[in-house]
Amino acid sequence: MPTKMLTSPASQIAVALADNAEAVCRHYLSKGHREGRYWLVGDVRNTPGRSLYVRLATSPDGRGAAGKWTDAQSGDHGDLLDVIAAAKQCRTLRETLDEARHFLSLPMPPPVETTPFRKAKAPTGTPEAARRLHGGSKPIGSSLVRTYLASRQITNLTGCEALRFHPHCWYRASDDDDPDVRPAWPAMIAAVTDLDGSVTGVHRTWLALDGSTKAPVAYPRRAMGELLGHGVWFGRAGAVMMAGEGIETMLSLRQVMPVMPAIAGLSAAHLAAILFPAGLKRLYVARDDDPAGAGALKTLSQRAITAGIEIVPLEPRLGDFNDDLMAFGRERLAAALRGQLRAGDAAHVLTGD
Repeated sequence: MPTKMLTSPASQIAVALADNAEAVCRHYLSKGHREGRYWLVGDVRNTPGRSLYVRLATSPDGRGAAGKWTDAQSGDHGDLLDVIAAAKQCRTLRETLDEARHFLSLPMPPPVETTPFRKAKAPTGTPEAARRLHGGSKPIGSSLVRTYLASRQITNLTGCEALRFHPHCWYRASDDDDPDVRPAWPAMIAAVTDLDGSVTGVHRTWLALDGSTKAPVAYPRRAMGELLGHGVWFGRAGAVMMAGEGIETMLSLRQVMPVMPAIAGLSAAHLAAILFPAGLKRLYVARDDDPAGAGALKTLSQRAITAGIEIVPLEPRLGDFNDDLMAFGRERLAAALRGQLRAGDAAHVLTGD
C-alpha cells in the first residue's frame, strides 16, 4: 500500500509561492527586474541592484528549483518565504506564513494558544540572532583570525574592535556544497553597526581549520541581520573617512592609512546606501574594479551632493586593494594612493609621510 507523504504547512506554502515565483518577486522585490529565467535585485530587502537572483522556473535538468534564490555578494540563499520574511520584517514563522497566505489568497489557520511567559528564540537572520552570535564570539587575541588576515598581508589591526572570533560557527550547507561538508567551522565575526554603534548584524567569514585561508565551502562569506545603511566600522567617524565594499579591502588600506576611519559596506548595493555620519566632509570611496563598484560610486556621489559631502574615488591597480597589497606591498600601495588623496590628507594619514 503506498504511503502518503506528509508535508508541513510551510512546505506547502513554499511550493505554492514557487509556482507563482514571478508574481511574488514583482510584489516583494519590486525594485528588481526579470532577465531570462531569473529575477535580479540588489538583496533580499529589495535594494536596487543585481547581486541577488531568484530562479523563476525549475531548470530542465531539475537541479535548480523555482523560487530558490542566492545572493552572490553575501552568499546567503533561501526560498520565497525568506523573501517575504525580510520584505515584511516578520519576526516569527507564523507571521511569515500569514503574510504568504494573504498574498496567495489562502484561508488563515485557526489561532494557536501559546504558553505565556516563554521567551521565544530569535529567528535566524534577524538583528537579534546576529547580536546573539556576536555575543557568543570573543576578541580576536591570537586566534585564527590573525592567522588568516596575516595570510592576506594584513597585520596592523589598530581600531579593529569590530572583529571577533568564533571557534565553531554553524555553516548552513547549500546545494553547491559537498554532501559531507562540516556543519561548523572557525569564523571571523565582524559586527555591523549603526551610527550610534549598536550592533544590527554580523558578517561571517568561515576559516580553514588552521586559519591559513577561507574554509573549503561553497559560500565562505555571509552576512545576517539589518544591513541597509550600516556597515563594519574601523575607527571613529570623522570629517574625513573612507568607505568600500569588503572588510579585507578596507583593512588593506588601513595598513598604510591606520588613522583613517573606515567603513565596509559588505556589498556594492549596501556601500551605495551607507548612512553619512554627522560632520562628514570628505569621503574616499575604495570601489572594486567592476560594474557594481562603478554603480555604487555613482549612487554615493549623487547622495553626497545634497549632503554637502565631497566624494573622492580611490582606484586599485588590480581587482581590489587587497590584491594590490599582496602583489605590490605596502610601500608601493602607499605610493599609488599618494597621488589619489588630497595633499593635506596624504600628509596626515599615509604612513611614513
